[in-house]
Amino acid sequence: MKMAFRQERGLNSNFLNICKIHDTVFSDMLYYVTYGICSSRKRGERTLSMENAIKNYEDVDSWKTIMFLYTSALKEVGTKLEILNDEFQHVHQYNPIEHIKTRVKTPESIVKKLRKYGYEISIENMVKYVNDIAGVRLICSFTSDIYQLAEMIGNQSDLKVLSIKDYIKNPKESGYKSYHMLVSVPIYLSDSVVDTKVEIQIRTIAMDFWASLEHKIYYKFEGNAPDYISRDLRECAEMVSSLDEKMLSLNEAIQKCLEDQETEKKKARKKHISHGERQAAGA
Repeated sequence: MKMAFRQERGLNSNFLNICKIHDTVFSDMLYYVTYGICSSRKRGERTLSMENAIKNYEDVDSWKTIMFLYTSALKEVGTKLEILNDEFQHVHQYNPIEHIKTRVKTPESIVKKLRKYGYEISIENMVKYVNDIAGVRLICSFTSDIYQLAEMIGNQSDLKVLSIKDYIKNPKESGYKSYHMLVSVPIYLSDSVVDTKVEIQIRTIAMDFWASLEHKIYYKFEGNAPDYISRDLRECAEMVSSLDEKMLSLNEAIQKCLEDQETEKKKARKKHISHGERQAAGA
């Protein structure tokens, strides 16, 4: 029993020593395990476009195949974003993402968009010309969060950024503001990898509030709202922009106040320790 106990203590000691390995070493190990396995698996698989993926499932309905791929892409991107948000909370004790919305465009909306652009209604044209079939919307508190999130997404090694539209710096005529990223995400299947497009929209709570109401209003008028309504909506968009700027400024002021308080606490602790050391030396 004593021998077994000593062995167990030895194992525990070794385990604790292993746990004390420097963070960078652990990170290197984790990187190798994660990306080494992924890259070796990828070498043995075919990378397909969406069009070729449809041909790969000739015995299955093309529409169902496409919807399966877009739904899978949303799951992939959604998981990545949740992990990024959790990491930000872990490191900075702050969540840049208030909430995440995902959706796959309805058949009616897809057909409407193809007709709007003057394309023939077909699966091939849908995949080629409609880029927002799979959509993710990230709602943030502040405009500063938007660009920080966009940078984090762009740094993902297995996401390819295809295009960016910054409607915050360059708003639409209607007053619409948002940050759009079109990305391509690899979907790992049993015998292939399919690159699938997902549109990511990043906006503040205030921007989302305005955009949701604007969409409902224009939907009721089928895109032909009276001039005075369009004018009022643009005025509301300016109010939303002012609100975002004010809230960002207020948040920065709060952060500065908290930092100053923390600095004063550190100074007070340091002064207290120095006083204690002088008293000990005098004794």
